[in-house]
Amino acid sequence: MTSPLDPALDAMLRAAFALLFASAAAQKLFAPGRFRDAVREYRLVPDAAVTAVSAALVAGEVGVAAAIVVPALRAPALVAVATLLALYAAAIGANLVRGRAIDCGCGGPAARPISAWLVVRNAALATVALVALRPVTVRSLVWLDAVTIAAGTAALAALYAATDRLIGHAPALAALQEAESSLQVREAELTSLQVREAE
Repeated sequence: MTSPLDPALDAMLRAAFALLFASAAAQKLFAPGRFRDAVREYRLVPDAAVTAVSAALVAGEVGVAAAIVVPALRAPALVAVATLLALYAAAIGANLVRGRAIDCGCGGPAARPISAWLVVRNAALATVALVALRPVTVRSLVWLDAVTIAAGTAALAALYAATDRLIGHAPALAALQEAESSLQVREAELTSLQVREAE
């Protein structure tokens, strides 16, 4: 039998998910054309359906962000969170399998190519949402709980932002490591050549 969630932890997780989806929807609404182009590039829906699918995804994110903060809607909202995240992970995974390097459509000021890390991140977040479906302990919240919820939500948001930046910079870091490795190989070849010439 699974143990119930403390109401403070439940509220913190729901607030974090609300913040995540509200931010994601806002970024897509700020640049709707770019998001439609990203959806089109996934090549998972017909071109004629791209506008409708794009609008449905943004509407879903807005709906989730609004519903998840309502205690009476927590269960369906958490299922919707897991469903959207699993959908995004599957779409990214399908294009990775095809060997395509496209913009993830995640929002933000710059394009970001899809990667396996995005699949892992979305799958992990979907798992958290499903785990959070456990029953919640019935008890009254006090002022200390409010502080815990606010601080915990801020910490989760900061952790997500840091992880997101690391994922975003992963391709550049990989290219830098490859360049460094190539440089080391060339230096070794040059050293070997100099040794042979000295002999």
